Amino acid sequence: MHKPLPQIRLAELLGALSHALDLTEGQPRGHCIRCCWIGTQVGLKLKLWPDDLSELYYTLLLKDLGCSSNAARICQLYLADDIGFKRDFKLIDGSLPQALRFVLGHTGLEAGLAERFRAIIGILKNGGQISRELIEARCHRGAEIAARMRFSKTVCDAIQNLDEHWDGSGKPEGLAGKTIPLFSQIALLAQVVDVFNVSNGPAAAVREIRNREGTWFDPLIVEAFSELQSEPDFWEILQEEDLPAVVLHLEPAKAKRWVDEDYLDEIATAFAQVIDAKSSFTRGHSERVAIFTDMIAEEMGFSPARRRWLGRGALLHDIGKLAISSSILDKNGKLTDQEFAVIKSHPVHSENILASISVFADLAPVAGGHHERLDGKGYPRGLKGDQINLETRIVTTADIFDALTADRPYRAAMPVSRAYAIMTKDLGTAIDPACFAALQAALARAEAAEAA
Repeated sequence: MHKPLPQIRLAELLGALSHALDLTEGQPRGHCIRCCWIGTQVGLKLKLWPDDLSELYYTLLLKDLGCSSNAARICQLYLADDIGFKRDFKLIDGSLPQALRFVLGHTGLEAGLAERFRAIIGILKNGGQISRELIEARCHRGAEIAARMRFSKTVCDAIQNLDEHWDGSGKPEGLAGKTIPLFSQIALLAQVVDVFNVSNGPAAAVREIRNREGTWFDPLIVEAFSELQSEPDFWEILQEEDLPAVVLHLEPAKAKRWVDEDYLDEIATAFAQVIDAKSSFTRGHSERVAIFTDMIAEEMGFSPARRRWLGRGALLHDIGKLAISSSILDKNGKLTDQEFAVIKSHPVHSENILASISVFADLAPVAGGHHERLDGKGYPRGLKGDQINLETRIVTTADIFDALTADRPYRAAMPVSRAYAIMTKDLGTAIDPACFAALQAALARAEAAEAA
C-alpha cells in the first residue's frame, strides 16, 4: 500500500542502489560504497574545496551507471559470461602480454573449438577497436544517465572519462595528462584499489597503484594515496560493516540533496534504463511495463498517488536481472535446467535490493512476486491465490503483455490479438482475469482516443 514519501537523502538512495551496479560488474557487495570512501579520502588529502568534494562524491557512487550497456556485446564477442569477464578484466593492467593471456583464457571456453578459434582470431585482429567500442558504450551511457538524474556536467564528464589513462593509453578518446578530469582519475584509482584489495589484500592494492604511476595515474594522486594508505586506520575502516553509514556522513553538509516525489520518479526511470540495457532484447521493457501497469491501475480505480507508487515498482521490478549474465538473458535457444534456475533467481535479487532501500522497501514484494502464478506454479516461492497481492498481479499482467508484444531472442514480436489469445488461455492460472480485463479496456480506450 502506498505511504507518504519519507524524507530521504539522495546520497542514501544512490548508495543503496549502487549495490545493483556492483552485481552487474561482478564485484562484491559494497564496491561502489568502498570506492566512494577511498576516493573521497584522496580528495580530502588533495585539499579539494567542499563543492568539489560533493561532485567527486557523486561521481564515485555513480561511476558504474553505464556498466550494463556493454554486457550483451561482451557475450557476443567473447562468447563469455559478461559478469565474470568484467570481474576478471579489472585484475589486469591492460599490457599486451596480460591482455593476450586474458583473451585466450576468457574467450569461448564453453563454445565449440572452431567457434572459439574464430572468436579469438577476430578479437586479436580488432582488439583495439573492440576495447574502444565497449568502453565508449559503457562510459557514454553512464554519462547520459547521470545527466538525466540531474547531475552536473562535471560529474557526467568524470563518468564519461573514467577509463582514460594519464599517459594517453586509455579509452575511448586517448586523453592524457591534465586533459583527463581529476575526478575520473580519482575514481579509477579508487576502483583499482578496491578490486585488488578485495582480491589479494592491501599490499597488492598498493603495489598495483605504484606500478601504474605515470602510466594510468597522475603521480600527484598516487602520492596522495600513498600517504593516505599508510595511516593506521585506513584499511580497517574499509572492512567495517557500517561503512555505508560512514560514507553517507562524508557528503559535505552544505551540499546535501534531498529527494522529492518528482526526483524519485526520475531516479527510478534512470535505473530502469540501466536494467533494460543489460539485454539487447529488453530495451524499453521496464518503462513499457510501467505504462501498462499504470493503465491497468487507473482502470481499476487506483488513486493517482497509489498509481505513482506502483509505477516505481514496475520500473524496478527487473532490477535483479543485473545479477544475471547476458549470455543467459539473450540465449537464442532453450535454457538448460541450470540456466533456468539462474533466471528464476532474478526476482529474489530484485526483492533483496529494493528491501534494503527504505523508500522502495514496500515495493519489494511486488518485484519479488512478479513471476508467481495464481495456481502456485510460478517462482521463486510458488505463491498461489490470495498470497499474491493485487499490485503484484497488475505488474505480472503488464509484464506478460509486454513480453509477448516485444521482440525476444527466440521469436519476433506478436500482434496484440495474438497476445490476447495466449493470455486468455492463462486466465485464472497465471493471470488475474480482472487485471487482464482492465488491460484490454484501457488499451481499447487509448486506441479509440487516438483514432478520434
